Amino acid sequence: MNLNRIVVKVGTSTLTYDNGKVNLRRIDKLCKVLSDLHNQGKEIILVSSGAIGVGVGKMGLPKKPDSTPEKQALAAIGQCELMFMYDKLFGEYNNMVAQVLLTRDAVDSEHKKENVLNTFNTLLSMGIIPIVNENDTVAIDELEGHNFGDNDMLSAIVAKLVGADALVILTDIDGLYDSDPRKNKDAKRLERVERITEDIENMAGGTGSNRGTGGMTTKLQAAKYVTESGIDCYVICGDDPQHIYDVTDGKSVGTLFCKN
Repeated sequence: MNLNRIVVKVGTSTLTYDNGKVNLRRIDKLCKVLSDLHNQGKEIILVSSGAIGVGVGKMGLPKKPDSTPEKQALAAIGQCELMFMYDKLFGEYNNMVAQVLLTRDAVDSEHKKENVLNTFNTLLSMGIIPIVNENDTVAIDELEGHNFGDNDMLSAIVAKLVGADALVILTDIDGLYDSDPRKNKDAKRLERVERITEDIENMAGGTGSNRGTGGMTTKLQAAKYVTESGIDCYVICGDDPQHIYDVTDGKSVGTLFCKN
């Protein structure tokens, strides 16, 4: 399988423990795997949620607040901490990173979209791993669910923008099941989905964890967006980032949503 340009999306539930504190071991593994793929000559873009979640943990709060100004403040605190960790951990594997914070208008306008694409292509040509997040400190529409909607969709938009060969979404479940595996022990994982139909969409269930904003529904929306743009999408369990190797090696892992 010839996957040269890969967008990887990681969610808050993958980056943190149930208590909201940062899962350093998992983040380190993620950085190691992505660095290794980068060393193979692959172009990697990481779309990372977690700014608000990390901010919540850093401030010792019991849960994510409801008010938008508090979320903005925590995003500002958490984004700084998040990039510090990524810079340090990727640096341990001799790779450089760059922060790219996006808002919806940056990809809706053709002129701005071209500028964003130029930045991505230049960073990749310089051998740098771009790390992308929603600019939560200014994009209050996203915090209220009206901008990209979720970083799953942001990752899909980025994948289409840069002409990625694949989008890999790391989450807290190992793919799409025909029913909720947390409630039904006989639920079966779908290894491959050729086309996202209404029946497939109905399998998605509800929302995500109390630390993140997404769920399988947003991942299906992202998968539908990229597959219709000719890009394969993999939804895999983020518990062990080494599963990304299975994707690049062409092995069956998680759920593959096939490009149309």
